[in-house]
Amino acid sequence: MSSPCRTSAVLVVFMALAAGVGAEQSKERSCDVIGDESSESQMERALLKKLEPLSQMRFNVTVEKGKTENYVYHFRVCREVNSTLHDFGGLVQTDRQSGRTTVIGRINETQVFNGSDWIMLIYKGGDSYGSHCSGEKRRAVIMISCKRGVTASSFSIISEEREKEQDCFYLFEMDSSVACPAEDSHLSVGSILLITFASLIAVYIIGGFLYQRLVVGAKGMEQFPHFAFWQDLGNLVADGCDFVCRSKPRNAPAAYRGVGDDQLGEESEERDDHLLPM
Repeated sequence: MSSPCRTSAVLVVFMALAAGVGAEQSKERSCDVIGDESSESQMERALLKKLEPLSQMRFNVTVEKGKTENYVYHFRVCREVNSTLHDFGGLVQTDRQSGRTTVIGRINETQVFNGSDWIMLIYKGGDSYGSHCSGEKRRAVIMISCKRGVTASSFSIISEEREKEQDCFYLFEMDSSVACPAEDSHLSVGSILLITFASLIAVYIIGGFLYQRLVVGAKGMEQFPHFAFWQDLGNLVADGCDFVCRSKPRNAPAAYRGVGDDQLGEESEERDDHLLPM
């Protein structure tokens, strides 16, 4: 291979490698649950997937305590706050006076679990404390509570527990619909069947009416679909009710007298029988 061809081939390979590295770097890292991947539970994977709609959002809250503490907390759900630093920082504190940043928790040391209407996300492995908490690493606890109809809102800091020997943490909270349980249908099986049946009847009547009127050209009651069938069915039902519900034979005489003119005449003759001479 000639020298120009060899140089071109090397450049092509170098550009391909550079593109691959750039694509790898541009891809944002996501939460990595503490422990080996094989030890991750199905519940943890399901919760992380449930939190995915929040991953593209950024949350900030400012805290001012006199003149000594003036911080801004930056939070992302299972993403790095600043992906260019590659520090895995999922929750970062920025001092507004000095500009110094402190990683409170990292997404590569994540814990996640839930209750009936909340999800708790924990970032561990933050920057170490100075004189507090025996110099242990910081950690952030984010309580995500159920609020239907809201993707995410009300991100705020509740407290910082740092006056202990160990297990210190920052506690945050926010509202989101992703923490809500699935809504159960309030319709019973009978209600669903009734609605389905009523819908089919409506389609049958409306569709049959339009067909009879527009296609067949029927008028009046003939527009009702299968009118002759339903008319006969009604007569049959009436005959059945008459046969089943009567409590005496059909040929039995009536137990009462009518009030017709003919019956009045007969009755008057019967009344005059006792007036005839013996």
